[in-house]
Amino acid sequence: MLLRHTNKEVKEREGLTINPAKTCQPIGAMYAALGVHGCLPHSHGSQGCCSYHRSTLTRHYKEPVMAATSSFTEGASVFGGQSNLLSSIDTIFSVYDPEVIAVHSTCLSETIGDDLQQITKKASDDGKIPDGKFVMYASTPSFVGSHVTGYANMVVGMAEQFAVSTGETKDQVNIVAGWMEPSDMREIKSIAGRMGANIVLFPDTSDVLDAPQTGKHVFYPKGGVTLDQLRSTGDSKASVALGCMSAEPAAIALDKKCKVPFETVDMPIGLSATDRFIMALSKAAGVEVPAEITAERGRLVDVMADMEQYFYGKRVALFGDPDQLMPLTEFLLDLGMVPAHIVSGTPGLRFDKRMKEILQRAPEANLKIGPQADTFLLHQWIKNEPVDLLIGNTYGKYIARDEDIPFVRYGFPILDRIGHSYFPSVGYTGGIRIVEKILGALMDRQDRDAPEERFELVM
Repeated sequence: MLLRHTNKEVKEREGLTINPAKTCQPIGAMYAALGVHGCLPHSHGSQGCCSYHRSTLTRHYKEPVMAATSSFTEGASVFGGQSNLLSSIDTIFSVYDPEVIAVHSTCLSETIGDDLQQITKKASDDGKIPDGKFVMYASTPSFVGSHVTGYANMVVGMAEQFAVSTGETKDQVNIVAGWMEPSDMREIKSIAGRMGANIVLFPDTSDVLDAPQTGKHVFYPKGGVTLDQLRSTGDSKASVALGCMSAEPAAIALDKKCKVPFETVDMPIGLSATDRFIMALSKAAGVEVPAEITAERGRLVDVMADMEQYFYGKRVALFGDPDQLMPLTEFLLDLGMVPAHIVSGTPGLRFDKRMKEILQRAPEANLKIGPQADTFLLHQWIKNEPVDLLIGNTYGKYIARDEDIPFVRYGFPILDRIGHSYFPSVGYTGGIRIVEKILGALMDRQDRDAPEERFELVM
């Protein structure tokens, strides 16, 4: 039966979310921390919390995710977890020898009122942090925000706790990565390299959560932004933040602390957003856009033009993270498609305003943001106003099955397919991959439903 009990009648709900289009802050913080070289994420809470966060990331990336926990018991839950965290820091450096421990809070430790800054200082004063090692921290209670805000908070911690301004500006540009796949971060570095732009990308999960199989276990893979690189971000001549929700807060923190000017652009998903990113990087780094990049753009435009008849007028429902939904929605409009229903579980006024600007080209679209923006409501909208395609994370498969809709998996988490961590969806080449995935879903459906006399070899 799956979700076939969902009724068509939409009623206002207060204080009730059904099948939320998000998960909790600590998962985002843990993912961001893995983008620092030699870092061991640490969940300041119960073992169960840490197990959930690790298992979700492991299932999405099909890679072992290492993390530690303060292992709260009843005593820590009542009297506070300071002693647990101090013991954990001492044990972790003794046994696992990371370069840095990234501590994030949980519902339990936040409700108690544990002060991570104070505890970290005490650990340092007590000599529990060896010379040359570091502990960073971020406040990430699960009862507010989402994995997107947890990610943003940990990236802010990187900027605030490591960036240093020496007064000598370096010929480099910071690129603050919003929540994207390791493959996307690799593509951002590739684009910058071909443009001749010197960058520091942080965080950077490439070569961490898509590390090659060598037959030898390495506890800390070679990838990730180094601490020296993080320190140098305070001397960069500019920052480019990829996403107003997950990346801009860290760029703001860098500007406040080290006076590094920044520009925020959408994640470079699709044609228009990639155009803006390329021009922002060209301006910030003072480099020209090479012919190789222009040719990539031309190939994407060529595919869009060649296949336009399959996209035009198709109605799409999509759900996911705000920094991905904004450029993805714009890309669908560039393809001639109609974004009909859009849901994000992460509230934000910036997202609300930007989406309304984008959707001026599609005035009939439903848009829902906030605590009651959930996939149950999305399912109800689809029942009342059917669509030709659904785009979202793995949890959308239930709606797609029940309503018999072609489905493209995109976002976090994707638990039942692979490829997302290996093939980029950013940049012009990533745009071609998105087009290919959408085309594959629509054309497979056309083949499936075609009568014998219209079952074509060439489409």
